[in-house]
Amino acid sequence: MELGIDLKQKQVLSQQMLQSMEILQMSAQELETYITELSMENPTIELPDSFQEKTDSGQEDIQRRMDWLESTDQQNRVYYQQERSAQDMQTDWHDSRDLQESLSDYLFAQLMLADYTQTQREILEFMILSLDSRGYFTENIADVAAHFSVEEDVILNLLADIQKLDPAGVGARDLKECLLLQLARRKNMSPLPEQIIRCHLEDVAKNHLHIIARKLGVSPEEVFDACREIQSLNPKPGNSFSNREQLRYITPDAFVVKLEDHFEILINESRNEGFTISDYYQNMLKQTTDRETQDYLREKLSQAQWVNNCIAQRGSTLSRVVHALVEKQREFFLYGAGHKCPMRLTDLADMLDLHESTVSRALRGKYLQCTWGVFPLNYFLTSVSTVTVDYAEEKAPEQMKQMIRELIEAEDKRKPLSDQAISDRLRERQISLSRRTVNKYRTEMGIPDKSGRKIYG
Repeated sequence: MELGIDLKQKQVLSQQMLQSMEILQMSAQELETYITELSMENPTIELPDSFQEKTDSGQEDIQRRMDWLESTDQQNRVYYQQERSAQDMQTDWHDSRDLQESLSDYLFAQLMLADYTQTQREILEFMILSLDSRGYFTENIADVAAHFSVEEDVILNLLADIQKLDPAGVGARDLKECLLLQLARRKNMSPLPEQIIRCHLEDVAKNHLHIIARKLGVSPEEVFDACREIQSLNPKPGNSFSNREQLRYITPDAFVVKLEDHFEILINESRNEGFTISDYYQNMLKQTTDRETQDYLREKLSQAQWVNNCIAQRGSTLSRVVHALVEKQREFFLYGAGHKCPMRLTDLADMLDLHESTVSRALRGKYLQCTWGVFPLNYFLTSVSTVTVDYAEEKAPEQMKQMIRELIEAEDKRKPLSDQAISDRLRERQISLSRRTVNKYRTEMGIPDKSGRKIYG
């Protein structure tokens, strides 16, 4: 062991650099929350007096865009007219959505006049509030009985009372019980649908109707009719009621407007228009002679100025990123889904001469609004698919999925195409896509396999 001096360089991130990176990766809503919280501890940061001022600012911003678009593309004018109407209705929607009836309120109303003891009502309230968004009761019966110090039969009897309420199927403990509860309320039903639900529900999901017919000793036509009856039942009876959770609204960070010969890109900075540094505290710093006060004001003013610079830098970086996305994905913004070009994060970073981590932070949690809807910025990043086509043109997975979907939509449903057959059809179009890749894309699109798409009868 020995002592020695070693001279070397290493990068150390300062607190300000960390803060700059955090602001860059914030969405518009996160940035608004951050500034609001910062203003509470930093008196030199001045915000609008009320949220209404900010709302009015947003309305004026939309109005300015509307006026600007009046003499441009008709499609965009209609699109933003719809946006302005939706914005006008937003306040009424916020007020009225709380008035929508929830599943629990609907069930409580049906039990209001029933004759129950105080303990039974407490148990019923607990069980109804325990129903999930589907309307299922998934709590353990033994645990509920132990919690209220009663026998399990008491819980089962009360659960049976809940299952007698509307909508049919509410209070079921699984899908099978939910369907059976609904089936039991229908009159003049043959026993075949109930038998299929009890013993062959998995085969129904896989569309293995011929297997069900063979096992039950009935004709495929009878099984087909019974399965149509089963498919008319509601597997999630609670979905038609409002959810207790509040809806989350997405605020686009950028707008892409299609004009006759080019695209106009607008960065949404309306939420931060009111962020200013107080003149009062700047003058106080010049006039005060108290050392402690001077140090405090210098620190807070420096922090406010740095945050202001970081927000400006965030807007500049975001603008560059969106311009690059529009330039690379021009076909998408012209013609919509199915025309997205392959583009990796490294490609975008090379175009902008920025580090990948910087571009990744600029994309995180941010949304873009265009003629075709609202999309997360990460949506425009795709991996290059390992396929070969004429002229060595590279296709994005989204385009491959669209081709697979078109083949499936055009197939004979009595004799659906297998994954290998789809692969062969694509090869006829000079597109080489393996059976495994076809299976992967079909699964991602939520399309059943060959047997699941087959129609009997």
